[in-house]
This record gives sequence, structure tokens and C-alpha cells, in this order.
Amino acid sequence: MIAVPAVPIPSNGFPRPPAFIGAPAVRRPVRGIPPIPRNPFIAPNGDSEIHDDAWQTDAYTRGGPLGRSPRTFSSMLNPIGDCGSITFDRRGRVVSICVGLGGPRLYMFDPRTLAPLATFDLPPRQTVPTNIFQDFTGGGYFYLDDQGRVITGTNTRHICVIAERTGAPGFRLVRDYDLSRVLRPAEQITSALPDSRGLEWFVARTDGVVGTLNFTTGRIRAIRLGRGADGEIENSFATDQHGGVYIATNRRLYRFIADANGRAKITWRIAYPNTFERKPGQVDAGTGTTPTVMPGGYVNIIDNADPMDVMVYRTALRPKWGRTVCRVPVFARGASADENSLISVGRSMIVENNYGYTGPTSIAGGKLTAPGFERIDLSREGRGCRVVWINRRERAPTVVSKLSVANGLIYTYTKGPGRSDPWYWTALDFRTGRAVFKALAGTGSFNYNNNYSGIAIGPNRTAYLGVLDGIIALRDSR
Repeated sequence: MIAVPAVPIPSNGFPRPPAFIGAPAVRRPVRGIPPIPRNPFIAPNGDSEIHDDAWQTDAYTRGGPLGRSPRTFSSMLNPIGDCGSITFDRRGRVVSICVGLGGPRLYMFDPRTLAPLATFDLPPRQTVPTNIFQDFTGGGYFYLDDQGRVITGTNTRHICVIAERTGAPGFRLVRDYDLSRVLRPAEQITSALPDSRGLEWFVARTDGVVGTLNFTTGRIRAIRLGRGADGEIENSFATDQHGGVYIATNRRLYRFIADANGRAKITWRIAYPNTFERKPGQVDAGTGTTPTVMPGGYVNIIDNADPMDVMVYRTALRPKWGRTVCRVPVFARGASADENSLISVGRSMIVENNYGYTGPTSIAGGKLTAPGFERIDLSREGRGCRVVWINRRERAPTVVSKLSVANGLIYTYTKGPGRSDPWYWTALDFRTGRAVFKALAGTGSFNYNNNYSGIAIGPNRTAYLGVLDGIIALRDSR
């Protein structure tokens, strides 16, 4: 394609709210955080996928914007599409799959201007989902491998390997693996990732499908953990450096390994507390989180109790002190839901409240979701957890928030009150939970709505985020 300038996303016609609230941040790094092991089969941590690394920590070692004369900018796509997962290639360019009503499209963007540099169309949906705003299959999750290639599941139940062209920006299909001979028509691929030994794993939302794909031989194997919506898998999964794979259905959390023949083998499983109610803000009646591995032999999720709990489990096959480390209730009864992975660094976990979001109309005309962020810390001896702080003011309808360890800031995306429906880039202090600064992204319940997309911090310290009309960014001007 011929590169064209970025077209800014328009705001609605209501009076413009304050462009900046608070004050520029002072860089305060978070010290003493153990490094996250890199999976050798995916791109470097921070560049590779929506949750940043194989452990799914949602944490960056590099810095992001500090709110110093911040500049916000955007790129409206044609056709419009939400860029849910944002990654960075070896040249620092933005690579994302943006999903719209017409189907998913792979994009490469200029990291300075957000001008589209290249596109590659992926197969459209075979059927229209009941709620298109809560369907993450067919490209919502993807990753960059160690060669910088895009690996994604498609709406045709394939896994595709797509490389960048040499010379001018562009993409080309390298490999196409047909999984339809093991996946039924309703079993759409949610996510695919390699384990620490290079075996590709994939999950499908219906029937709780967990499968493996050997990229060398093409051999595909799959098991089913449930039937229909019983055992549904709506999120991605985590892998550790020992071959472990952590997958959560809407009923249980599992740890798998691959046996000698590449089959998925359950090493342990545990049912988590569950009301079996699909709360407003979640896409099924179960956990809304991708599991997150923590140092020292732990993994965390959010359950589906009322109020919901942060759950931390020991990953050992036969833990001396039992599987469950702690169960910490968060937010208010009747107003707690989470459809995003926990931010996890060292012993600390950050959870946000998404209760009340069911789609763009649920927050239109000044309507708001329930507020809340909390930080929970695991004890040093690994025998319990405690609440460090609670923020009851900020409201993040659906965003995958991120932490910059280099800055000590949590980057999130909040919606303010008023008929203009303002959306703000918001930075919270990791140590206190207080809002440090807020920079206006734009106004409108649809066009600037991120709808479950994740914030990404680029190598250039710019923050990026997909919204329903395209992609937006925030950077410091000084």
C-alpha cells in the first residue's frame, strides 16, 4: 500500500473538558523486581503480545510518558477497527490486528505519526457473534515470534505465520496451519502461544478446547475440558520457563505440560469460587482474567465470587502448604467484575474494576462503570496476602492497564463524567494508587472507547491504545 497520513479520530460535538488534570510525574523506579524470563520463541518482553511476556505480567521495564507537555494523537482507520493487541517490530514500528465489522486486518503503523504503512487482510467472521464487542476470537490475541513474525489464529480455524517483507513495508503469508480437522465449526481459536520448548499451544472458546501444534511436523492434538459454554475459554494463557502452561476456563484453573508425544497433560487443576453469574463487564460466567505467573512459584487470577477475589495459587505439583495461598475480596458486593489480567510485578498485583460495561451504549450519555483499583501484595514467606491501597475514584471500563517499572506509574484509560463522554490517559502512582496526571484522549462513547484493548508502551516511551475507531497515542513533548 502507499503510505497515507494519519487521519485524526474526531471527538463528539459537546464542549471540550479539561485537557490535562494533575501535574507531571517524577520518575520513581520500582526497585528489587526479579527479571521476567523471556520465552526464547517469542519476541523480547514488552514487544511481543498484549500482556507483554510469557508470564502475562502487564509490566514494562522501560519508561512511559510522564505528563510533561503531553501530546495526544490518533489515527482513524478505514474501515474502522479496534486494535486490541499492540506489538513492536525490530524497528520499533507498531504492529497490530485491528478488528472491525468487516473483519480483522493486520496493520503496521509509523510509531511517530500513526500513519498506516502496510496492511494484510485476515479471514472475516463466518457468523456474526451475539455481542461483537465481547468476541476476542480471530485476531484479538496474537503474538510476535522470535523472528518478528505475526502468529495468529483466524476465523477459519487456522493458525497463520505472517512475516514482514524486506524493503518497503508490507506483509507476506509464510505458513498456514489448518486446524479445522480437529476443531469443530463452533470452536473458534481464542489465543495461541508457544511453551518454553517451542511447542505451540492454542485454546478455543467453546468446549474448553486445549490443543498443541508442532510447527515442524504439522501434527495437531486437542483435548476438550467441557461442553459448550461449560468450560469456556475466553482469554489467553500463561507459560513458565519449565514447560508449564496455565489456562483458565469459566470453571477451573489448570496447569498443563506436554507429554513426550506433544499431547496436553493436566498436572493439576482447581475450581475457583464462582457465582456462575455473567456479571456486566465480563464476557462469560467465570474468571475474566488471563492467568499471571509470579516469581517464587505462584500464579494468580480473579475468581467470579461476589465480591470477586484475587486468588493466588502455588504452582508446585504437590505444594506443602496446599494449593491456595490467599483469597482477597476486592471492590463492593454487587459491583465487582474484571475482564483483564492482573498487573503483577514481584509480590505485587494490581486489579481494576470493570463492572457495568456491556458495550458502547452502556457508557453513553455520561453513564459510568463502577470505580476501583486495588493493589494486593503477597507476603514475603508466601503464606498470605494483604491490601496495600484502594483507589475508589478512577473508573476504567475495560482497559488492559500497564505498569512501567522504570517510572513507578500505572498507565490506565479512564472515563470521566458528563455528556461529552471524556476519555483520559491516566497515570496512577504504583506506591499509593493516587492519580498523578490525566491527559484527555478525546470524547465520545464509541469513537474513543477502547473496548477491552490493551495499553502498550513502545521503545520510544510513547503509550499506544486501540479504540473502536482506530488507534491513539500519548507522548511527552519535552
